[in-house]
Amino acid sequence: MANTGIVKDDRYLDHVADSYHPESQERLRVVYKMLRDHDMEGKYKEIQPRMATEEELELIHIPRYIQLVAATANRDFTMLDPDTYANSKSYKTAKLAAGGTLAAVDQVLSGVLDNAFAFVRPPGHHAESNRAMGFCLFNNVAIAAGYAIKRHNIKRILIIDWDLHHGNGTQHSFYERADVLYFSTHQFPYYPGTGYINEVGNGAGKGFTVNVPLQAGPGDGEYMQVFEEVLEPIALEYRPEMVFVSAGFDIYYQDPLGGMRVTPEGFANLAKIVLEFAQQTCKGKVIFVLEGGYHLNGLQESTKEVLKTMKGETLARGREEKIRQIANRQMIEPIIKKVKEVQKPFWKRL
Repeated sequence: MANTGIVKDDRYLDHVADSYHPESQERLRVVYKMLRDHDMEGKYKEIQPRMATEEELELIHIPRYIQLVAATANRDFTMLDPDTYANSKSYKTAKLAAGGTLAAVDQVLSGVLDNAFAFVRPPGHHAESNRAMGFCLFNNVAIAAGYAIKRHNIKRILIIDWDLHHGNGTQHSFYERADVLYFSTHQFPYYPGTGYINEVGNGAGKGFTVNVPLQAGPGDGEYMQVFEEVLEPIALEYRPEMVFVSAGFDIYYQDPLGGMRVTPEGFANLAKIVLEFAQQTCKGKVIFVLEGGYHLNGLQESTKEVLKTMKGETLARGREEKIRQIANRQMIEPIIKKVKEVQKPFWKRL
């Protein structure tokens, strides 16, 4: 059984909207309640989060933007863009979200833990170097990747983003770099409008961005096919020294914001695929970081299945085969073919 850590802290509940907002503190309340279930409590080592420093935030964000977010602490409520809010505690909460992810990096790379899941908020993958977007203040995963490179001398990082929405901020952070490979599946065309199939990176980073834009509809079998036929061969060729997953659970089949059909078992299967190839390339050093997911029961059930998979309670081979068989090949194979055509100049295994 793997030694799996979790980042959790009640201070992540302090980021609160003054009215209904899908990215609410209730998302973490249901996850934290699940962690107290009889079959979960005591199985996962809690990682003590810390505040990210300004220097660490500046690995991705420009100082002027950091100061803009810091200034929201002087006001009860601020809208940073049409979707993204901050209250007087949000700046500290966002620094704690980034810093909690960095604490997970330290524990996994030091060998104290095999893998970890950072249950933090606000989420991060839409946050650009100079602006808040899509419920996100600071880009937790991008900051963590930059930190692993600078502090721990990691040479190759893979970021997998299975959130419903394309992680524009993460992609742009590393678009001209080869030390971070960004892979995204996302509903398209949809917010934020980025993630075209031909967005493959630029300059030194050309070939190190892989976008799989999907129309509404794919579920467990289709996602499995994408991960096995596109992600896995690229990952085995790239051989990352560390893997991050921007784990958005808004591809859940009942999520109010999305049109995908992934079940809790499907999330477990995607995690299993990632953990297995990561075992081959970096001894399973994988950190999952919470992004979206707005159906509370779905978020609770799906994160539980992913955690169990991280611990080593994997799906039986027979179930995997059934998931594979339910894939709608007519739906998914055309986009897989197009992605392979675009990416083949960069990856021999495709």
